[in-house]
Amino acid sequence: MTGIDTHSTHSKHDTDGAQVSTGGAGEATEAIPELVIISGMSGAGRSTAAKCLEDLGWFVVDNLPPALIPTMVDLGARSQGNVARIAVVVDVRGRRFFDNLRESLAALDTKNVKRRVLFLEASDNALVRRFESVRRPHPLQGDGRIVDGIAAERDLLRELRGDADLVIDTSSLNVHELRAKMDAQFAGEEEPELRATVMSFGFKYGLPVDADLVVDCRFLPNPHWVPELRPYTGLNDEVATYVFNQPGAKEFLDGYAELLRIVASGYRREGKRYVTIAVGCTGGKHRSVAMSERLAGRLSSDGVETVVVHRDMGRE
Repeated sequence: MTGIDTHSTHSKHDTDGAQVSTGGAGEATEAIPELVIISGMSGAGRSTAAKCLEDLGWFVVDNLPPALIPTMVDLGARSQGNVARIAVVVDVRGRRFFDNLRESLAALDTKNVKRRVLFLEASDNALVRRFESVRRPHPLQGDGRIVDGIAAERDLLRELRGDADLVIDTSSLNVHELRAKMDAQFAGEEEPELRATVMSFGFKYGLPVDADLVVDCRFLPNPHWVPELRPYTGLNDEVATYVFNQPGAKEFLDGYAELLRIVASGYRREGKRYVTIAVGCTGGKHRSVAMSERLAGRLSSDGVETVVVHRDMGRE
């Protein structure tokens, strides 16, 4: 369950793509609304993400046929600022129109509309549990099983997921945690150039499916085998000191931080505004936590708005 936002421009655009003059002297300019397209797997939290944006003051349209998205942007631009932010939910319920989505996005691009796509992801197991808990069929399962519908939907959405600006995996998120993620991304009045989520995790619990970059800290000695450090986490000063006193730890932090500066510059040039960096160790409790905290500090000092998430720190 996640989200993304987009700045869009109207069909009659100026060179800045910020405001559009609709006539001669004395006529009002059209303020271009921000646009977010919410899509993703059924059961992954699209409705919750849309409700979060609605609570933050966005104008939300659910299950809008993709062919009508440019029209919605035009109407928002003519609202004299009353519709400054638009979020559109597009999913397989409108699959007859789904093929039109790419064409509509291309039409927005020709008008210099800055738009972004939010894709909500979840594991097959999590989706099956959610559908079974509400005793509803998957919209694509037909006469088959829920897993058949999930597989068909993944195939249908594969290209859209690859093109998404922001992918959020909701497999282990509850509603409150999803809302917190949405608030962190959309509550601010000004969008930063780049937002990063640095996530520590344990390899024994599986890779985060929404990670853009994954790094492995298992080359460092594990504090788990130091009896006096075992009960603590990487947030503890003694554990962090132990980790960064190991050969290669500081060099790795310096080198990877420098690499991320290069990557961040490229993301900005390509218009990517969200990145998830996963930092792993065996259990996600000591090394990855300490490294994630230091790495997030380096990113923040480089002007990247950063959120730290410790996915597996509380597990036994």
